[in-house]
Amino acid sequence: MIDNLQAFIDVARQGSFSAVAKSRNVAVSSVARQIDALEATLGVSLFQRSSRRLLLTDAGEQFLPRAVGVVEELGEAVAALLDAQAEPSGVLTVTAPSSFGRRHVVPAMASFLQQYPSIELELHLSDEWVDLTTTRTDVAIRIGVLPDSDLTATQLAPLTRLACASPGYLARHGRPARPEDLLQHDCLTVSSTSRTPTGWWVFPGVNKGKALAVHGPLRTDDTECLLQAAEAGLGVVHLASWLVSESIAAGRLVNLFPPDNRTRDGQPAAIHAVRLKGRSHAAKAQLFIAHLKTAFGSPSYWDIAVTEAL
Repeated sequence: MIDNLQAFIDVARQGSFSAVAKSRNVAVSSVARQIDALEATLGVSLFQRSSRRLLLTDAGEQFLPRAVGVVEELGEAVAALLDAQAEPSGVLTVTAPSSFGRRHVVPAMASFLQQYPSIELELHLSDEWVDLTTTRTDVAIRIGVLPDSDLTATQLAPLTRLACASPGYLARHGRPARPEDLLQHDCLTVSSTSRTPTGWWVFPGVNKGKALAVHGPLRTDDTECLLQAAEAGLGVVHLASWLVSESIAAGRLVNLFPPDNRTRDGQPAAIHAVRLKGRSHAAKAQLFIAHLKTAFGSPSYWDIAVTEAL
């Protein structure tokens, strides 16, 4: 049955029996018999066949994504079973946003490799969006609200943004009592050429859920630069707790308002690990994701640091 499902998927994707037969080095009649057997089992026609072209029927269109899901799930289950019987080994490719990766993934990576010495990690740190369907990336760390996709997502931690300023800045300019007061303060923001971060300058119950039109002396496309500028007393920043927690705990920055992790449409934002179903490295990917979740903690160690500093 699974072989017949795979034949159906291959024919649907390649558009002909002959192309599939050639790729498998079998006779066209062999592929046709598999499709005939599947149609007989289901009691429906999956293809409209003619001498000129091969098209999916309505039933075939509806059945295709389910067939793909069944085959992928089975392949992943078999891979996980085989991996479970042996020591995890081989290369695992991971991508993460640059700053988050350096601060939080790399420390967790070190303990992971100590626990699984036969695994080799290939880590790519980049703020570019990596398409797992066109690359050999096994795990991607993504921050914000995930779009709908076929990826398997595991939440690692909530995404909380904090408005912060240095003690020196607050001594000179006063402490804002409410988020609306930020309109009268120097605010350090992303440049107009950057993709606006999720929940940027959005506060619960303020400005109808829309971002405040803040302004200030510095715009940049680098969040680490914003952090350093805030510590130097140039103005207020609105950055993720995973980035500013250490500065708050050390007293270099002061958190101004209660934390909130909702985006401007009211949905929670989070830090996720995503992977593509059916990849041969699924078992290693699941081990790494579980390790990250344990290493970050619940609540995350960076949010605990902020709470303890309040």
